[in-house]
Amino acid sequence: MTDTPRITRIDITHHQLELDPPFPASWDSQPRRKFPATIVRVHDDAGHVGIGSGDAMYGFDDYEHLFIGADPLDLPRHSAVLDNIGFHAGRPWPLDIALWDLAGKIRGEPCWKMMGGRAKRVRAYASSGVHRHPDDMAKMARHVIERGFPALKIRFGRTRLADDLDTLAAVRGAVGDKLELMVDCNQGWRMPWDTKAPWTVDEALAVARELEKQNVYWMEEPLHRGDYDGYAKLRRQTPVRIAGGELTRERYEFDQLLARECLDVVQPDVACTLGMEGLRKLAQAVEAHGKVFTPHTWGNGIGLAANLHLTAGAASAPFIEFPYDPPEWSIERRDFMLEHPIDIDREGWLNLSDAPGLGLAIDEAALDATLAKRSTYA
Repeated sequence: MTDTPRITRIDITHHQLELDPPFPASWDSQPRRKFPATIVRVHDDAGHVGIGSGDAMYGFDDYEHLFIGADPLDLPRHSAVLDNIGFHAGRPWPLDIALWDLAGKIRGEPCWKMMGGRAKRVRAYASSGVHRHPDDMAKMARHVIERGFPALKIRFGRTRLADDLDTLAAVRGAVGDKLELMVDCNQGWRMPWDTKAPWTVDEALAVARELEKQNVYWMEEPLHRGDYDGYAKLRRQTPVRIAGGELTRERYEFDQLLARECLDVVQPDVACTLGMEGLRKLAQAVEAHGKVFTPHTWGNGIGLAANLHLTAGAASAPFIEFPYDPPEWSIERRDFMLEHPIDIDREGWLNLSDAPGLGLAIDEAALDATLAKRSTYA
């Protein structure tokens, strides 16, 4: 019998990919000229390395000693410690992803099996990110069909709501019933410099009535993330599915959303919220309430892979988000740190393998070329 493995080192590196042309994200009034990525690596004493990515790990300098020397396979313990750190500092969940990747490599098992092994693939929906002219958005929708996607998410938030609705109508007119369409209203949170108030329930309901006419599959974040009463009221008054929770931070908040019947579709991101173990348990609770669990994935390919393993292994989602809006947001930009960008097959499925952990190969040259800062804890 071998000795218990131990964590020997944690490396955190920060990277900046130059974006030319810039990416004009629909939820951000400032076009993005750089794409930041934080990479977390956890080493054990047998030479295994687990990799995670997500938020910048603000404040982690005070807590690294809680992991060095610990058993990497004690995932419930690590989840509880990270949950506490998330209260006292920034979101530390990239480390949790890295710990699960490491545990899978030690055990010789893919994370989707560790999550419950329910499936090894999930069908993807194309998630757009740019406010395009209606004709260009219709062209994008036709391209999405050709690529094999079964669904497309359109972003609202243009200067005039009428322009958003015209874009949606143009897409529906171009594709008919060949695509399911989702609409992200982007009312749940704001960038630090954007101070516009979120919609009221009445405003959201007026939009919902227009979405009903276009047979929209779900309406995402139509209200502020904490407007539980408003969400419950809105959901009672429209047949359109209501989605949200992408950056909700704590389990008790999700419990309130479930108890108050606020959402049909629950969308936390493992790179931002509760980590792998926390969201595995939440997925069970969401499905026990008869709701859909399918994560937000708007980050890089490591976060996408972690959410994919979580969803395939622990949930029964009809779709998972696949950030895709070329040329400004291509899979090559999104996954610049991976040797092989993650992509769908010809029928829109994201397929997982039996490779241990997350099954990813890192492009070390790309990381070296984009390195901005490094921290090592041992």
